[in-house]
Amino acid sequence: MINPLKASETGDPFKGAASFSLRHRLTRILWAFTWAVLASWTPAPLHRWRVFLLRLFGAKVHPSAHIYSSVKIWYPANLIMDAHACLAPHVNCYNMNMVHIGEKAIVSQYSTLCGGTHDIRDPKFQLITKPIIVEKGAWVAANAFIGPGVIVAENSVIGACGVMFKNTAKNGVYTGNPAQFVKMREFKDVE
Repeated sequence: MINPLKASETGDPFKGAASFSLRHRLTRILWAFTWAVLASWTPAPLHRWRVFLLRLFGAKVHPSAHIYSSVKIWYPANLIMDAHACLAPHVNCYNMNMVHIGEKAIVSQYSTLCGGTHDIRDPKFQLITKPIIVEKGAWVAANAFIGPGVIVAENSVIGACGVMFKNTAKNGVYTGNPAQFVKMREFKDVE
């Protein structure tokens, strides 16, 4: 796992120690400027253009992935998106660690993928980052929150406004805050 963090492991963030290196912070500033000027205003069908920009900054994104212009991606080099994966409008991809969106997985509008937290036991309140994986065919519904280290298993569903801090089971459906298992996802027979 890539973790560009830990400039502050020995420092004290309350005294101005940075959590990330200067190079990392400058790259994020350049990325934010690039996205604002070249992508944030683009029409919905220009997914390939946005994929191109993400790749320039180190993202591993399949050409068929859908990324909408209102998406916020904190650090492109920590993003992997497989074929036909989708980050819908207004998704906040706060990827302080790796975020991997699997094939045909959907993260719906206004959802948040948050790859970081803080050690509340540490007097220095150090940042902790963990990867997030949304596996093949999974659906994170509108306005859901996925916390650090969570694996949303293949074909599982996190319901609208769900808050998930634990891994899901394959084909499981979860709702609520905190999200709880409610049933197994069943697929219709297609003729």
